Amino acid sequence: MKVKRKIIQIDEEKCTGCGQCVVACAEGAIRIVDGKARVISDNLCDGLGACIGECPEDALHIIEREADEFDEKAVEKHLESQHKPEPPATMPCGCPSAQIQTFAAATPCQAANQPTATGAPGAALSHWPIQIRLVPPTAPFLKGADLLVAADCAPAAFPRFHSELLPGRAVMIGCPKFDDRKDYVEKFAQVFRTAGLKSITCLIMEVPCCAGLPVILREAMQASGVTVPMEVITVSARGEIIERRKY
Repeated sequence: MKVKRKIIQIDEEKCTGCGQCVVACAEGAIRIVDGKARVISDNLCDGLGACIGECPEDALHIIEREADEFDEKAVEKHLESQHKPEPPATMPCGCPSAQIQTFAAATPCQAANQPTATGAPGAALSHWPIQIRLVPPTAPFLKGADLLVAADCAPAAFPRFHSELLPGRAVMIGCPKFDDRKDYVEKFAQVFRTAGLKSITCLIMEVPCCAGLPVILREAMQASGVTVPMEVITVSARGEIIERRKY
């Protein structure tokens, strides 16, 4: 049923597709389509404008027009469809994907005997799990760590991920677009309160949806009351570092 009510309008001329309004919309009503933010369905937008303050380009405004009524049940169904958890793999001994493991670094002798013909470095991963949703805030490998938080696409694009970024760092990986943003903020806030991190390196792609990851980390710092020095590294789809920014 259409009624005359307040609703978000997005100026596509001003929108740069940065995605900050996407992560700010609790109803999941906004999505990046063809590089521009768009309201995907009128009945998902409550018209309250929580997303407006997140737009650096002043592209979002509230207008009043004929639109479908805001539908809370449709929002719940929409959010459930976005974040429906996958059934965990189970084994008689417990879930293998969430079992905490640390991998000892190579001894000087082992390092000296690694083949050098190809010049390719070995894997530098020092622990398991690595998915943000699976890493407990009290994981021992987080204590006093230099933490690398990476958008899950980035390691595939950045060829020096193992040689330059992983050594000496704990790592947490996830997707700020498809995973639950609020869960991420809560998880990192718990990590910041308990782990005593030394630093954070955030690795993201140049695509708009990745911009939400450093925003989530800053919100988690604010929620936790703990400030950790952070550097955000942005890489292109061709694996080149195009920006390094410190906070």
